[in-house]
Amino acid sequence: MAPGRPLRVLACGDVQGKVAALFARVQAAQRKSGAFDLLLCVGDFFGPAQDSEWEDYQTGAKKAPIQTYVLGANSSETVRHFPDVSGCELAENIIYLGRKGVFSGASGLQIAYLSGTESAEEPAPAHCFSANDVADLRASLLSTSGFKGVDILLTSSWPKAVDTFGNSPGDVDTLQCGSGLVSLLAACLKPRYHFAALQKVYYERLPYRNHTVLQEPAQHVSRFIALANVGNAEKRKYLYAFSIVPMSSMAAAELVKQPQDVTENPYRRPGGGESYAHLLPDTKKDSPCQFFFDLSSRPTGRKRPVEGGREGQQSKRPPGKAPLPTAACWFCLASPEVEKHLVVSIGTHCYLALAKGGLSPDHVLILPIGHYQSMVELASEVVDEVDQYKSALKKFFKTKGKRCVAYERNYRSQHLQLQVVPVPHDCGTTEDIKQAFVTQAEERRIELLEIPEHSVLKQIVQPGTPYFYVELDNGEKLFHRVGKNFPLQFGREVLASEAILGMPGRADWRNCQAEREEETAAAHAFRQAFEPFDFTQMD
Repeated sequence: MAPGRPLRVLACGDVQGKVAALFARVQAAQRKSGAFDLLLCVGDFFGPAQDSEWEDYQTGAKKAPIQTYVLGANSSETVRHFPDVSGCELAENIIYLGRKGVFSGASGLQIAYLSGTESAEEPAPAHCFSANDVADLRASLLSTSGFKGVDILLTSSWPKAVDTFGNSPGDVDTLQCGSGLVSLLAACLKPRYHFAALQKVYYERLPYRNHTVLQEPAQHVSRFIALANVGNAEKRKYLYAFSIVPMSSMAAAELVKQPQDVTENPYRRPGGGESYAHLLPDTKKDSPCQFFFDLSSRPTGRKRPVEGGREGQQSKRPPGKAPLPTAACWFCLASPEVEKHLVVSIGTHCYLALAKGGLSPDHVLILPIGHYQSMVELASEVVDEVDQYKSALKKFFKTKGKRCVAYERNYRSQHLQLQVVPVPHDCGTTEDIKQAFVTQAEERRIELLEIPEHSVLKQIVQPGTPYFYVELDNGEKLFHRVGKNFPLQFGREVLASEAILGMPGRADWRNCQAEREEETAAAHAFRQAFEPFDFTQMD
C-alpha cells in the first residue's frame, strides 16, 4: 500500500462463524470491482460453537483471500478463540487486533480499535472493556503532537446517542444498547469512519461535524456505519466497501470539506462545547471542585479538579505501571474539557500550574501527565521529574525570599496533586512551619509522624492506602495514614492560619477565586519569572 494513494477497504459486521460465506462474498466483490487492500471485521467474528469450516482456515487447508483484521470476543463463550489479548495471527491472513489499540500501516492509515462490550467492572472481563480501557486508548492518541483524529475507529458496540441530530436507526434504541464510553471515545478520536455491529441491522448515519460552526476552525467530518450479520435472512447489508486516502497524506483544505448533508455532532451537549460528561454514568461525574488547566502547546489539555473530587476507593494499581488516565478523571491530559490559562510549564511526565483560588499568586501544583493517584504509585522517571520541579521551585522561591512547603492529600482524590506553597521568610522558620502542622494535627487528633529525610513513601505505605504528607524545604517530612473523616482542607488550613501566613480567610479555595483575566495575567507573570529556573526550557 503506497503512501498517499487511495486504499480500497471492506468492512464487515458480525461473521458469527460463517467465515466461508464471508470470504465467498469478498471474492465476488473483488471479481466485480477489483482487488481490495484489507477487510475489517467488527462484532462477533466467531459463533457460540466452533465450526468445522474455521478449522480449515486454522490448519491452512483454506486461506483468507484478503488481509483480514478482526476484533475480539463479545461473550465469554468465544474468548477461547483469542489466545493473546494483545493481538495475534488466528490463521493465515486473519489477524486479531487485540483488546484495544492503534494500528498504523505503511500507507499511513491509522485505525483505532476497541474490542468487546462495556463493563463497569475494573478490570473488565476478557470479553469486555472498561472506563480505564477507553481512557488508555484515548490517552495513547490524544497525547500525540498534532493529533487531529484517526482515519477509522472499529468497535463492536454502538455508541450511545449516535442518532442525535441525525437520521433514525429504525428499531434500534441507541440510549439502551449504545455505550457511553464508545461515544466518548468517538467524540475524542474524531474518526473519519466509525464501524460497529452487534445489533444485526445496517445503519449509515448522516456525516457529522467535529467542530462548532463560526466558533472553531473547520475539521473533517465523521461517518458512523453499523453493519448487519453475515448471511442474514433479511438481506441487510453486512459488507461495506469504500476508498480512503490516509489523513496524513491529505491537504488540509481537502480533508475539512463539508458535505451538504452534514449534521451537528451527536455527542456534544447542545450549547456545551466539547463537554461529554452527559455520556458517562452518573456515578462517574465529579462533584464541584477546584481546577487547574493545561497549556496551549499540548494537543489536548483538559480541565482537572485539584481539591475535593468524588469520594471512592483508592487505586489498586501497582507502583510503576504506565501512567494512563481513567475516563472519569478530569486531571488527565485527555479529559474532555479544557481551559489552558493556568498551566505554566509542561515537562515530559509532569505539569506545573498555578492553583485556582490559590493561597497566594504563586501557589503552584505539580501533577503527572499520566494517571497516577498518588506519589506511592509513581514510576521512577516520573518521580525524577517531580523532584526536578521541586528543586527548581525551591531555587526560584529562594530568590524571592520564600521557602517551599509541599503537601499531598491522597484521600478522596483520583489523581496525584502535589501542592507547593511558598512561605515568606518573615512568616516563620522551617521549624515554625513544622510546629504549626504538629500542633494543629494534635488539636484535631491527627497522628502526624515524622519520617526519615531520605526515605520514600513507597517504603512506608502500600498503593491504595489513603494518606496525608508534608515536605518542608529542609527535607523534613511529616506523614499521616488517613483513617476516616480526615479534614480535606487540612494542609491549606494550617498554612493559612495565623501561625504561618496569617490569612485564615483564604483556607477555603472557593473564597479565593479570581476573574479569568486576573488568573491569565498571574500565570503569564509566573511563567516569565520562573523561566530561568524551568528545566523544560533548557536544552
